Amino acid sequence: MTDEVLQNALMSMDWENQEKEYVGFATLPNQVHRKSVKKGFDFTLLVAGESGLGKSTLVNSLFLTDLYKAKDFLDTEERITQTVEITKHSVEIEEKGIRLRLTIVDTPGFGDAVNNQECWKPVADYLDQQFEQYFRDESGLNRKNIVDNRVHCCLYFISPFGHGLRPLDVEFMKAVHDKVNIVPILAKADTLTPAEVNKMKSKIREEIKSYGIKIYQFPDCDSDEDEEFKQQDQELKDSIPFTVIGSNTVVEAKGRRVRGRLYPWGIVEVENPTHCDFVKLRNMLIRTHMQDLKDVTRDVHYENYRAQCIQSMTRMVVKERNRNKLTRESGTDFPIPIVSGLTDNETEKIIREKDEELRRMQEMLQKIQQQMHGQKPEGL
Repeated sequence: MTDEVLQNALMSMDWENQEKEYVGFATLPNQVHRKSVKKGFDFTLLVAGESGLGKSTLVNSLFLTDLYKAKDFLDTEERITQTVEITKHSVEIEEKGIRLRLTIVDTPGFGDAVNNQECWKPVADYLDQQFEQYFRDESGLNRKNIVDNRVHCCLYFISPFGHGLRPLDVEFMKAVHDKVNIVPILAKADTLTPAEVNKMKSKIREEIKSYGIKIYQFPDCDSDEDEEFKQQDQELKDSIPFTVIGSNTVVEAKGRRVRGRLYPWGIVEVENPTHCDFVKLRNMLIRTHMQDLKDVTRDVHYENYRAQCIQSMTRMVVKERNRNKLTRESGTDFPIPIVSGLTDNETEKIIREKDEELRRMQEMLQKIQQQMHGQKPEGL
């Protein structure tokens, strides 16, 4: 009995010592986790590419939802006057108590018209509009319930029937690569042999580099990551562009029911890594890099847009201030017109000169005020 009492006393003393040494900030990740789970997560995905490349099927396969149902197909006359539209589909998905508000931004009509000149402009304008709306909300008085509609990722579908990137592909990606994370997708991989897939991938990677297109860059692994994670990360980098096969049909293969496509010569499985990169794309987009896509959107693309807005606003304020100053000095009641034809470098040079002039005037004013304060005691 005495030994048990002594043991309990020692355990109590150890527990008290641990409590004294334990501050408690180690529970911060748990607090953040609880708050995040309660709030839920949001993700906005843009899909772009010409019709018939399996965009709708792939989105339904990725998130196991039925966002796209019956679709209307245009006849020849309608395709001639076809214009690009921007449509949004939102759905809330819950998995193991985690809620995700998924928004899919589709671009029906992209690349479908006879004349596709500047058909990417509505998409680029839409991306800018979401940045502008967020910038306005962020700069407003009530910033508590801001709805974030910024696009976090763009899946751009490349046709497998060409010999690499088409001019339309190049122009679209160059128009939006500073506004969104681009992930290139080689669609309908079941129409190509493995040798053709490898050749097409190499060709597309070379053209992306030669045209200076900035696609989403996977972050480098930390030195303390395990070898398995590093290998998976390298496999993702080598898989660009991702080859995908979309199918919502369940077929039976060797006694197993799998999602795939049934052909006379066999079955193509959507989730078979030897058939396509669907599993890699899903893991990258949802399981491993979703938060990084959101971080890059916030820290890089949106910050660049925000800096441009602030710079433009500053220039406008300086121009207006200088114009008002010249108006007061001339004694006229009408505004003096701004000299046109100046380049941005010349305008910045004038702004710097004016700022330097104002700084010198402020220094002179401070010296005069100091002299006046120093002379007051002598006159008393």
